[in-house]
Amino acid sequence: MFQPKKKRPRLRKTMSGLIMLTLLSSLVLPGVVGAEPAHPPQIQFANESVQAGQTVDVPVVLKESDLPIKAYNMQIDYDNTALEIVGITPSVINTNTNTNTNTNTNTNTNTNTNTNTNTNTNTSTSTQENSLAGFQSYVKNDEGWVRIIWTDLSGMQQLIDGEQTLFTIKFKAKANATLGQKQLKVSQNDSEHWHFENSEFGMPGLLSGGTITITGASSGGNSSSPSTGSSGGGGSSPAPSPAPSTPAATKGVDIYVNGQKQEQSATAATSTIDNKVTTTIQVDNNKVINQVGNGLRTILLPVTGTGTNAVVGELNGKLVKTMEGSNAQVVIQTDTGTYTLPASQIKVDQVVRQLGGSAALEDVKFQIAITPSNDTKKAAIEAAASKMNNTTVIAAPVDFEVKAVYQGKQVDVNRFNSYVERTIALPKDTDGSKITTGVVLQADGTMLHVPTKVIKGTTNDAAVINSLTNSTYALIYHPATFTDISSHWSRTDVEDLASRLVVEGAGDNTFAPDRSITRAEFTAVLLRGLGLHSPESTVTTTFTDVNSNSWYEDEVQTAVSYGLISGYTDNSFRPNSEISRAEAMTIVSRAMKLVDLAKADASETANLLGSYRDGGTVKAWAAEAVASGIKQGLVQGTDGKLMTDADISRAQTAAIVKRLLAKAGLI
Repeated sequence: MFQPKKKRPRLRKTMSGLIMLTLLSSLVLPGVVGAEPAHPPQIQFANESVQAGQTVDVPVVLKESDLPIKAYNMQIDYDNTALEIVGITPSVINTNTNTNTNTNTNTNTNTNTNTNTNTNTNTSTSTQENSLAGFQSYVKNDEGWVRIIWTDLSGMQQLIDGEQTLFTIKFKAKANATLGQKQLKVSQNDSEHWHFENSEFGMPGLLSGGTITITGASSGGNSSSPSTGSSGGGGSSPAPSPAPSTPAATKGVDIYVNGQKQEQSATAATSTIDNKVTTTIQVDNNKVINQVGNGLRTILLPVTGTGTNAVVGELNGKLVKTMEGSNAQVVIQTDTGTYTLPASQIKVDQVVRQLGGSAALEDVKFQIAITPSNDTKKAAIEAAASKMNNTTVIAAPVDFEVKAVYQGKQVDVNRFNSYVERTIALPKDTDGSKITTGVVLQADGTMLHVPTKVIKGTTNDAAVINSLTNSTYALIYHPATFTDISSHWSRTDVEDLASRLVVEGAGDNTFAPDRSITRAEFTAVLLRGLGLHSPESTVTTTFTDVNSNSWYEDEVQTAVSYGLISGYTDNSFRPNSEISRAEAMTIVSRAMKLVDLAKADASETANLLGSYRDGGTVKAWAAEAVASGIKQGLVQGTDGKLMTDADISRAQTAAIVKRLLAKAGLI
């Protein structure tokens, strides 16, 4: 039904970069005109740290400039034996993204109409035509450089002024990389490699920062001291404080702040609580704050050599609040796994209110824990797997927890506004290809999919799990196929999502790929793919045709709580009606906000729809959603048509959900 997406032809590169980039630079970077300003643009590359085999975002920020910037050009060199670029995201230029959802309540759902896979930006050589007008980037991973050019094409209406992030580069540290600091370098000797243009002057700009520290399983330390016990349920509750057995002396350890080693800036201690050995790393909060001020971006606590022991990273509320204001994150790195938590997701002020509101920030302890699950949870995971065909538990469950403790009270931080990343190390000699997904253990003993991708490591592979909640996670192998898709265009997408527990068969080991799908079924598949298994809040919506004993009631309420659906004007949802492509695209476009994918703005919408023969027939309420799906490569159409009024099939549903997750980097 759908044709594979045609690959975009590669542009040839000269010493000046891409032909297109060179042409653009000739238009907007004519050279120095008049006298230079007293303070040329000051550009800061963030200093970051990353574990070998994992990725890290490096923001490039305009800190100061006498006059607004209308164009820039830069080439950044990096050590390609240790690093590779997997993505570049413009941040502030021409950000005319329309985030309005359709106010026509007659069809608030979503759409899907393509085939085909996403363009892979992780290639050794790639041209990245970003959606922001005037922004071009060219990555040459096999040579270790990236060329970036931007110009304001709006007629001086969208100049860059004040402190702003220009773009963010996502680097991956190679699994076999030599550990240590890697400098991002820029040749500032000629305008071809480093140049800025404002409304009156051309100038070179000033550069600071740009160090990536690659770490591995070779740092940290442990000794012992008391530690608070494991967390309980949600809300504020008394904090358990059992006495540890055989306490030992506390030991100073090193941590990394913004990629730089900070010697003796934390203490490590071990204790035994409920027969569980726990290593607690307590950060010297004031020392870290004094060292970095408001320039804090990452605190890395590497704790190795603890095996399957629990590890807790402890920071006080004052430091977490400082990190929140700097958009910083804390990373706990252990033998069992790694937890990367943006401080903004902790919601310090909200937690303090739950603790009573009078607590001083420096007296509130935030504890971030990675704990191998107890025997009861291990047995529950094994029991759930035994009830499913062809399912094997590959890695034992691990608990990821965040809690705040103050004067005997405890608040668990279990929900986040955006996806938070955790990594589980695979057992030694385990083949990463034998992992089909990560699963989350539910209270009723069942296990459900969470977005998961496998990465190669120096010694062990690892699985990266992204979720909007804290919970217990395990890794499984659940290969799946169906007899009626062996030669169907959707086979790869269907088998992938079936192995992830996202889609199910139609009976007798068939999938029925071309059969239409109902509104309730489409909603359920999308939620499973995103790993949304419970409502975001207690707010509910009552539809006249959604019965309390229906299989889809929980799915509908969850979708409502995340703003994905809202029903029709007659207060119905019509769960058993077939869903059209336009409706499906509308739901998916709302999900794009959750996974941080930009939608199409008004000018893009007209252009994107205009490239299809039936683009002019797309209903007004669905136009932006359909265009957003086209923009992100989620939909492609058939024979030059979108056919938005046609019903979407089960195969097309699998394809669009898989593309959404892949485009967002969740799988």
